[in-house]
Amino acid sequence: MTGAEEMEKLTCREFKPGRRFAGRLPHAKDVIQSLETFCRENNIRMGSFSLIGAVSCATIGAYDQKQQVYITFRENRELEIISCTGNISLKDGNPFIHAHIALGDHEGKTVSGHLFSDTLVFAGEAEIQEFIGKPLERSHDDTTGLMLWKF
Repeated sequence: MTGAEEMEKLTCREFKPGRRFAGRLPHAKDVIQSLETFCRENNIRMGSFSLIGAVSCATIGAYDQKQQVYITFRENRELEIISCTGNISLKDGNPFIHAHIALGDHEGKTVSGHLFSDTLVFAGEAEIQEFIGKPLERSHDDTTGLMLWKF
């Protein structure tokens, strides 16, 4: 099958569930860096996660499909994490976090998008599910300009 033929359908790899973790994120530290450090120290090469809590500031954004670049913005205020989910895979042989986040303020207004560093934790609780199997590795996709899983 050619690469073009493969992308005409959902392409997946099967994994078995591995270890499951629940814990607190460190105060005043970056969300992505904290998760990647934990994964590296615990040899988690593939998985998924979710987290809840609050941040003291956040960097989020969205992908401009025409320009093929992320447009980011910074929120320098206290925000509640309504939802944050993502996956863990490899990029250049190291654990890589890909996450999306929805944040809410004191008035119930929300802001959301792709999660970037620096996003500093005020308080956070994470659940991480490890996947067992040959991990997926991210590489440049010529069609989208994104770092996507290579099959």
